Amino acid sequence: MFEFIRTHQRLMQFLLLLLIFPSFAFFGVESYTRFREHDNAVAKVAGHSITQQEFDAAQREQMDRLRQMFGAQFDPKMFDTPEAKQAILDNLIAQRVMAETAARNHLSVSDRTLQQTILAIPGLTTADGKFDADRYKSLLAMQGMTPAVYEARLRQDLALQQVSSAIQSSAFAPKTVANRLSDLNDQEREVQEQLFKAADYVSQVKVTNEMLKAYYEKNSADFQIPEQIKAEFVVLNSAALAAQIPVSDADIKSYYEQNSKHYAEEEQRRASHILIKVDKNASAADKAAAKAKAEAVLAQVRKNPADFAKLAKANSQDPGSAQNGGDLGYFGKGMMVKPFEDAVDKLKQGEISDLVQSDFGYHIIQLTGTKPASVKPLAEVKDEIAAEIRKQQAAKKYSELAESFTNTVYEQSDSLKPVADKLNLKIETVSNLTRTPNPAASPNAPYNNPKFLKALFSDDAIKNKRNTEAVEIAPNTLIAGRVLEYKPVTKRPFSEVEAIVRERVTQIEAAKLARQAGEAKLAAVKANGDASGFSEPKTVSRVKADGINSAALGAVMKADAGKLPTYVGVDLPQGYGVYRVNKVLQPKTVDTVRRQAEQQQIGNTLAQQEVLAYLNALKKKAKVEILKPAAQKTEVDAGETK
Repeated sequence: MFEFIRTHQRLMQFLLLLLIFPSFAFFGVESYTRFREHDNAVAKVAGHSITQQEFDAAQREQMDRLRQMFGAQFDPKMFDTPEAKQAILDNLIAQRVMAETAARNHLSVSDRTLQQTILAIPGLTTADGKFDADRYKSLLAMQGMTPAVYEARLRQDLALQQVSSAIQSSAFAPKTVANRLSDLNDQEREVQEQLFKAADYVSQVKVTNEMLKAYYEKNSADFQIPEQIKAEFVVLNSAALAAQIPVSDADIKSYYEQNSKHYAEEEQRRASHILIKVDKNASAADKAAAKAKAEAVLAQVRKNPADFAKLAKANSQDPGSAQNGGDLGYFGKGMMVKPFEDAVDKLKQGEISDLVQSDFGYHIIQLTGTKPASVKPLAEVKDEIAAEIRKQQAAKKYSELAESFTNTVYEQSDSLKPVADKLNLKIETVSNLTRTPNPAASPNAPYNNPKFLKALFSDDAIKNKRNTEAVEIAPNTLIAGRVLEYKPVTKRPFSEVEAIVRERVTQIEAAKLARQAGEAKLAAVKANGDASGFSEPKTVSRVKADGINSAALGAVMKADAGKLPTYVGVDLPQGYGVYRVNKVLQPKTVDTVRRQAEQQQIGNTLAQQEVLAYLNALKKKAKVEILKPAAQKTEVDAGETK
């Protein structure tokens, strides 16, 4: 990546904002023109309020969007930062000022443009290219929207795009600037390296007790034992309820009889085939040639039926079965194309068909086996049926008992025994719980859920020893807990961690000695140019490190090359490095395709700068006021703890 782009952090943040917080597709946003006055405004744009409710709704939408994108990897904590909340507020303000600009300039979107935009959305056309209206409505319904609502929002969003695209299209990257940046990117430098490794100075380090204790006190947080809880908990879920449900033999028999089709197996047939492929849209000549070849193979099969497998391996053009002698295994109704299935149905065991034409070509088929229709006996599926009955009844029972569980845990908050006795649940105990889930514990352990841990470490649960609220940690799964023992944060005694402290202090002091030696070498070579001790020359560039540490590479490429050789010193993870830059080189050949791509990239970056500057001007003109800090506690934050 170019130095130019690396240094534009504010711009990169804006680009990230555009990527993470798109304002349209199948998710919808708050209407840009819903300017309502409320006392709980967080900001004002041109005198119109952005309310706390609108901010909370925008935050929820962004969370829902990322939750759909990342699934189980989504972490809601990424939104619980001042920067994330400010980004959402900034995005709402940007939408508002652009909406006002679009309205003021009478920007609109035609029905035809709207239609073409919707048609271009992937997945909304059938195989024959027709618009799938049912799928369109279904996808919108999943997001709680109707076509009319979505299309109104999309129309407005496209109008906003006209505002930003007009600015973006006016930006361009001067060719001289682009070439200069590409030259810098391509530039190579011949460099020599001399490393001063901290490990080589360990034997020279003298560590005193005072140094150890000073480090221990200064870095006490490194030696803390986090607060821990021993707790008891009770879980209400389908599995717990299923274990309580008795299932009689009569119930099992009744279920078996009512669902007999489920345990029936249709007749299956086994066949081998030889396929001579020809596309259904092939020319008449190609079809005739394929048929002639198939007829020749059929004649060989008729002559030597016992050689069917051998002839299939030699002639069949079905890669999935040819190497198995044409064997397709057992299959039931509907698993093969109709002409093939119809032909198999007419064959007797061992019989060979005439040529059978399908969309794949010409088949020669031999029936090799038949499994008659059958029904699994009750004894074979008895346990399966009992489990299914329990599962169904447990799901129904859960919906009936969930409210009772929640109310009992809350109303009799000084013990879990009442809810356990009432619903016949087991009270379990767990120790050494911390505020964050234990990665070593089973991911399915109910007590390791972050929502439950947050409830367990609440002030009420710790100080008053009250039951936690009933926490839903998964569909049809509630858990409540109670703190038995609480251990606050403690500091490991010095005697216990002395060896660790000594190792760290030794490494720090060794690194200091390595740096001192490196700086002395740097001063010497700058004074007399002595190149002794340096490695063999290497040619490096911004895209080719050739074994040099990335921090050192950056320093080497930034070093002033006005007078060569030049020298730089760099702190490295393993110690200190001194680098001698001997030559600055430009490659003899230029990758014109890559340079064109780089020029386009620079142009896009400049365009985004123009949009950012334009947005700032619009905000100034609209007299934007921030009335409340975006980082304050919101309804969304509270909702995450429920």
